[in-house]
Amino acid sequence: MDSKYVAKGVVHVPVRQDGPPARVVFLLLPRFSLLPFSSAHEVLRIANQLTARQLFEWQILSVDGAQVASSGGLTVQPTGALDDLAPGAMVFVCGGVQPESAVNRKVSDWLRRQWRSGEVVGGLCTGAYALARAGLLAGRRFTLHWENIAPFRASYPSLEPVEQLYCMDGRIWTCAGGAAAADLFITMLRRRHGDRLADAVLSMSLHGHQRAGEQFQRRPLPPSLRPGDRFAAVMSDVEANLADIVEVGDLAGRHGLSRRQVERLFRRHFGQSPREHLTALRLQRARALMAETGLSRAEIAQSCGFSSSSQMMRTMRRSVAPE
Repeated sequence: MDSKYVAKGVVHVPVRQDGPPARVVFLLLPRFSLLPFSSAHEVLRIANQLTARQLFEWQILSVDGAQVASSGGLTVQPTGALDDLAPGAMVFVCGGVQPESAVNRKVSDWLRRQWRSGEVVGGLCTGAYALARAGLLAGRRFTLHWENIAPFRASYPSLEPVEQLYCMDGRIWTCAGGAAAADLFITMLRRRHGDRLADAVLSMSLHGHQRAGEQFQRRPLPPSLRPGDRFAAVMSDVEANLADIVEVGDLAGRHGLSRRQVERLFRRHFGQSPREHLTALRLQRARALMAETGLSRAEIAQSCGFSSSSQMMRTMRRSVAPE
């Protein structure tokens, strides 16, 4: 047993181990998000510790074997490069910020080879960009972090991600990032080694409870709103139609409310007028598209409901100017 994979601990959970350890590979892309990588890795480490067995072994790769800086600037020294991997491992691409620019042809070709080997190929956080570039997501149910969904759709209009915590569609596994990576890997652990070990890993990592993959990534409404409220339907309408001209009176009428009611509800729940909140939502989407797509400013302005790119840029500057 390789001691680098099995740490010593006090709590013990007996399990039966048939066959060799499962091999898991993490490919760290430039500016990867540290939390999903560490969350997934810790599930494997804790499972080995609790059982005092090498249930899993792992390898951490970068494209060229050199150190990789995370989105927060912390660096990780990988154990190898792409060419150092033998077939037969589950592979997870760890993405982060500016995911489109972090993927190149070498990564895409490598992912297709891993796919042909017959094992799981997955993406953590924005790792789905790499899978899409490799042509592995057509007809698949997959996800990535909610902040990146609009830019992803702009880059890959034929693909439709779902905004849920994680997806396991055959051999394509993806998660939204953050602590959702722990939920994904605990689900894998539960399937392989049963409830007792999976629950013990939850307890050891203070994760509380395991969340279902279908759970929505973020709370779509303020805590003061319930999904059945008419104003919740108003907000869904607004977010689905950011590129359109939105008249408060028309919006209110479509949902059986008066203009004054809608204005009062926006103030109560968001502390903003309807126009102010709509502008904030449009700016949020525009910034995401500017950071993570190759769309021109004119195209971004049009898709986010601004009359022109100059109006969009003026609005952006005003939003960050000190009062």
